[in-house]
Amino acid sequence: MASNSNRFALYVLMFNMFIAMSGIGLIIPIMPAYLDTFGVAGQALGFLIAMFAFAQFLFSPLAGDLSDKFGRKYLIIIGLVIFGLSQLMFGAATELWILFLARFFSGVGSAFIVPPMMAFVADITTEKERGKGMGLLGASMSLGFMIGPAIGGFLAEVSIHFPFYVATAVALIAAVISIFVLPNIKPSIATTSIPVKRENLIQQMKRSTKTPYFVMLIVVLVFSFGLANFQATIALYVDKKYGFTPGEIAALITAGGFVGVIVQTFVINKLFNRFGEMKVILVNLLVSALAMISVLFVDGFWPILIVSSVFFTAASLLRPAVNTLISKQAGTEQGFAAGMNNAYMSLGNMIGPALAGILFDINMSFPYIAGTLILVICFLIASTSYKKSTVAVPL
Repeated sequence: MASNSNRFALYVLMFNMFIAMSGIGLIIPIMPAYLDTFGVAGQALGFLIAMFAFAQFLFSPLAGDLSDKFGRKYLIIIGLVIFGLSQLMFGAATELWILFLARFFSGVGSAFIVPPMMAFVADITTEKERGKGMGLLGASMSLGFMIGPAIGGFLAEVSIHFPFYVATAVALIAAVISIFVLPNIKPSIATTSIPVKRENLIQQMKRSTKTPYFVMLIVVLVFSFGLANFQATIALYVDKKYGFTPGEIAALITAGGFVGVIVQTFVINKLFNRFGEMKVILVNLLVSALAMISVLFVDGFWPILIVSSVFFTAASLLRPAVNTLISKQAGTEQGFAAGMNNAYMSLGNMIGPALAGILFDINMSFPYIAGTLILVICFLIASTSYKKSTVAVPL
């Protein structure tokens, strides 16, 4: 990443990631009121979230695979265009089924954006700088999630449809900028002499189990599950148990996101260089598990704010650490690895909220107990793999 062109390319990628994630986040505060216009509520919202994650799961491996063959740039541009037009479709929808179709295409667009971007960062960074690159990309992701809802709430003052139109315009502008300023770096797999046979999703998932980074993919699945579990239920939990206001609930999520951005921008590379990615992963799996279970033992706004901020900070360290380690072990298959990474993340994002909702209806504490147990089991798996591993990865 030493050259100015590579540094500029990273900044463009960060901008695109911020646009995509803020576009996802900006609809959060207006969804209840928007869905009211269709005569539906919470259950439909849950299915819309699942539809987005399902599309990501289906298309992320394909996007990563295609980016290995044709380059990252054009996949990212296609993803931004699909994402932008899906937001327009969502905002202009007149029937409920159109909302689901639009949300599916939003997931497709996101699938064509995120894995190629992660592979792109691997292409333009050295192994030593990769952690910093992944951290900056993760920071732009966190910043988008954090700022998106606030932007959406502000734009909704104009019209409930206006945020969707703005998201469309900005995504298309990002696509146009990418056409002219993003370099089309050819992935190194193009130089290999062994042709790679096109595989379907099931074959790709099966092949992923034989990769040296499979344990890391399991970590991606689990911490995505835990993060989605926490995000899906924390608002309901503090509302029912403490009567928190919407502003207080927003503060819980925003504070954690803000700390995550700071850590990913200024701290994470120093941690990687000093301790190695795997040790960062192991420590933060434990920290996130402790923070999740601690929610049940604290009382009041400030203690819960601190605990949730610790959880979101641990999650913000886990994502780039895992991304970096997978990238280092992927060799010439950066696109495939990034696609699998996003696919496993999407599985966690699908299963987490669904299971958390079921458990929450049984007992408000159950999602946090189950999430803690799963994170601890994941820590044990990762720790055992770390001790047995013979893969030559800098630690």
